[in-house]
Amino acid sequence: MNSHGSAAPALAELSDVGQRARRRIAYRLLPFVFLIYIVNYIDRVNVSFANLRMSGDLGFSDRVYGLGVGMFYLTYVLFEIPGAIIVERWSARKWIARIMISWGIVTILTGFVHTAGQFYAARFFLGVAESSFFPGMIVYLTHWFRLRERSRAIACLYAAVPAASLIGSPVAGWLLGVHWRLLAGWRWLFILEGIPAIVLGIVTVFYLTDWPVQARWLPQDERDWLVNELQAELQAKKKIRNYTIMEAFCDLRILRLIFGYFLALTGALGTIYWIPTFVKRLSGFSNQTVTSLLLIPALMGIAGMLINGWHSDRTAERHWHSAIPLVAAGFMFGLLTLVRHEVPLAIACLLLGSGFLYAYYPAFWAIPTMMLSEAAAAATFGLINSVGQLGGFAGNYAIGFLNDRTHSLAASFAFIALVYVAAGGLILSLRVRDPIGVSQRPI
Repeated sequence: MNSHGSAAPALAELSDVGQRARRRIAYRLLPFVFLIYIVNYIDRVNVSFANLRMSGDLGFSDRVYGLGVGMFYLTYVLFEIPGAIIVERWSARKWIARIMISWGIVTILTGFVHTAGQFYAARFFLGVAESSFFPGMIVYLTHWFRLRERSRAIACLYAAVPAASLIGSPVAGWLLGVHWRLLAGWRWLFILEGIPAIVLGIVTVFYLTDWPVQARWLPQDERDWLVNELQAELQAKKKIRNYTIMEAFCDLRILRLIFGYFLALTGALGTIYWIPTFVKRLSGFSNQTVTSLLLIPALMGIAGMLINGWHSDRTAERHWHSAIPLVAAGFMFGLLTLVRHEVPLAIACLLLGSGFLYAYYPAFWAIPTMMLSEAAAAATFGLINSVGQLGGFAGNYAIGFLNDRTHSLAASFAFIALVYVAAGGLILSLRVRDPIGVSQRPI
């Protein structure tokens, strides 16, 4: 048992039926949620690659681009909480399918913008379309994975973020060089990448299962085992405290989680949308070289999330596993402000800082699942993510403003370093007990 009063049961402690159920559920669900999150993230951030040509073609300044990117997050937050509750109380597969089909349509239409106003409108409606996808997926995973496996499940979901860069970067590098039917390559980037979301949205309706009790693909004994395990976890949480939605929203630990996530995403989403531009301006490399270099943080991110998520579950520790990657990323961006004129060192710091960051996600999202369940958990996931996603507006606008105002990247790098370190400090200040470890203490 660790310092937080939690225990990490070994796999051997599971019954044979439990081990079979875990494997069957993981093989059935995790590859598919990984795939649809890849498509989601490619469609959300493809504008960062398109901007290597788009702003020049349309005459957009850094401030116009930054504001347009940020517009997505202003509307994205509107339906986070109700959308997450819909997943909990109605149907995950139907709601997620609706999200995917609508965001695919909006992504395709983004390929036809010509003015700043149209760009703002496209990003505005993309935010509406995608809202509640991520918290809905977190809620969905809590329906199928126990607390002691949840960080690994979330890591498998979140590994789609860097994996999207592995796929999106070379595809973007290729499409930016084409010119078909009088349309520039950056327009085809939006058009072609919107189609898979529509197709997979239709597949989702038939492939996903909302609840374990509805899973005909699970044998009866495995289905009963999972239902009983999840019910036991629910009762353990309620013994510590049975939160209502409003009580969860007012809990100081939740408020610190929200603010920490906001700071982390202020830096992370700013970096994601600007990193192709950062690499280009620091190095002067070609677009294809830039997109190739961005494979490095993507590979680091996949490895970091899977290893950190596995180790977090094994040790039943969440806080340090969340904070260390954030502080490491902040350190690299702080160093970047000092070596930005030394191209090899600057590129190394930028890529390493971007890669280190990813590892914090799975451990971070396991923290609120230790405290909350049912509607309170769903609503709180939506609240954390919605306020956090406002960092996408704040970070992108701040970086565009600082770039225009200072005519240098140094201020933006220092800003990103500061918010990462502050986020790590806030997460370390939390103390949340593992309900399973607490329930197993002798009375």
